[in-house]
Amino acid sequence: MFDDDDLAAIREGREEWEAETRGPTVDRFGEREETFETDTGGQEVDPLYTPADVADLDYEEDLGFPGEEPYTRGVYSTMYRGRLWTMRQYAGMGTATETNERFHYLMDEGQTGLSMAFDLPTQMGYDSDAGMAAGEVGKAGVAIDSLRDMETVFDGIPLDEVSTSMTINAPASVLLAMYIAIGDQQGVDREELRGTIQNDVLKEYIARNTYIFPPEPSMRIITDIFEYCAAEVPKFNTISISGYHIREAGSTAAQEIAFTLADGIEYVQAAQDAGLAVDEFAPQLSFFFASYNNILEEVAKFRAARRMWKTIMEERFDAEADASKQLKFHTQTAGSTLTAQQIENNVVRVAYQALAAVLGGTQSLHTNGKDEALSLPTEQSVRTALRTQQILAHESGVADTIDPLGGSYYVESLTDDIEAEAREIIDEVDSRGGMGQAIESGWVQRQIQDVAYERQAEIESGERVIVGVNEYTVEEDAQDPDIEDVSEEQERSQIERLESVREERDDGDVEAALSALREAAAGEENLMPYIVDAVKTYATTGEICNALRDEFGEYQPGAAM
Repeated sequence: MFDDDDLAAIREGREEWEAETRGPTVDRFGEREETFETDTGGQEVDPLYTPADVADLDYEEDLGFPGEEPYTRGVYSTMYRGRLWTMRQYAGMGTATETNERFHYLMDEGQTGLSMAFDLPTQMGYDSDAGMAAGEVGKAGVAIDSLRDMETVFDGIPLDEVSTSMTINAPASVLLAMYIAIGDQQGVDREELRGTIQNDVLKEYIARNTYIFPPEPSMRIITDIFEYCAAEVPKFNTISISGYHIREAGSTAAQEIAFTLADGIEYVQAAQDAGLAVDEFAPQLSFFFASYNNILEEVAKFRAARRMWKTIMEERFDAEADASKQLKFHTQTAGSTLTAQQIENNVVRVAYQALAAVLGGTQSLHTNGKDEALSLPTEQSVRTALRTQQILAHESGVADTIDPLGGSYYVESLTDDIEAEAREIIDEVDSRGGMGQAIESGWVQRQIQDVAYERQAEIESGERVIVGVNEYTVEEDAQDPDIEDVSEEQERSQIERLESVREERDDGDVEAALSALREAAAGEENLMPYIVDAVKTYATTGEICNALRDEFGEYQPGAAM
């Protein structure tokens, strides 16, 4: 590194450059903007970065080596030189049969992991024939009413050969139970089941609103899942603590990681309060972030998050196991940046966002289809999105060395700046009593809403350029694009399938299982064994969630958390 004399000389040289070289040019020609900021406006970007901007950097303490603390440069010692990130395209197509076909298609095209999207009724714990489900069945993903649907989704897919991510939150326990039941049917040892459930209900109260139960019983279900999986399915990631939806709601990059890690703190504390040992469950915690267009800001964000989580787990929770302190994360490219205008531009956006995720050291990645601003993606757009990852992996060279931007004066300075801002936000959350109380008061939501409002105002004024939307626009053909759609006939077919399941199952077994679940919910037993028993009787998603609603009630916005 540079000694004090070197740094003094660099600072002096920088001042001379400003006065004699850059200054006259700026005076004569100006610059594109008076000031430059990162994409989310959190940090001002200087015209040049030098060793003086990272003078306080301690290599061993702040960076270290890949696979070693503080994990800034990656959680694995070989990163992509050993194994590429998991290419996990998000898919859920109306009916279970269509989803099965899409999964097989993606696997045939080289996808290395499955990612399952559920329709809105399933996310809310309703069956397809519920009044609340009308018009929404299969629209945002696949409808899963019972184990029968799950059997169809995974027909011909051996669960000991794939890992599956399920984007499900309030009813995560039910869908996990179904996955375990499929594994049992296939004769797969539960210890070999691999995958992730999102299971992050706190961000539902913040950003998405697909909650069912009040926070206290919701946190109980989450910690029950932690405990059950540690014993039964130890390779399954029990939660994917999601900053993605926080960012999509409008947050800055620093807010995204601050609120996400603060949610993580709340979950770890709840598990410890329930009597679980941190090093027994923490290794299976995972995270989920968005990747946006400003490549260098996103890379710095991911690096800062890893370093912060190590410190949080060590200092707050006395974690000792390396795996408990390693922040492992899935990334999805930013859905909110996709435009309906000139949708071909979305291919470029997604490629840059994917590049940022890979440069930032993601463990798995979903790349959006260009048409997802309009509908479920077509096979062609899904293939292009997958090929984007494969080109990155095999043609770009970015996977050939670890943390290739490490040591960049700008990236290291920006990593420090984002971390400092995120730590200030977490300190504020702590001063408000933790994330539960900060959410209850509406403070977290207001912070995000304020940023979202400012960003939208910048777009409408033209201050923030969105290519093809408020600048570089063209007259487009009026013809309808090729999009996927879910018909009323498919909804009727799903309801008929559900009715058939109810006719064929043993109602006595179903009622006994649901009664046992209600009794367990009224007490203090772990709920997961009862939910697994219930799904195996072909009790439906709605019936199981209603049994829990009977005991826990439903969360009402504005109610105390």
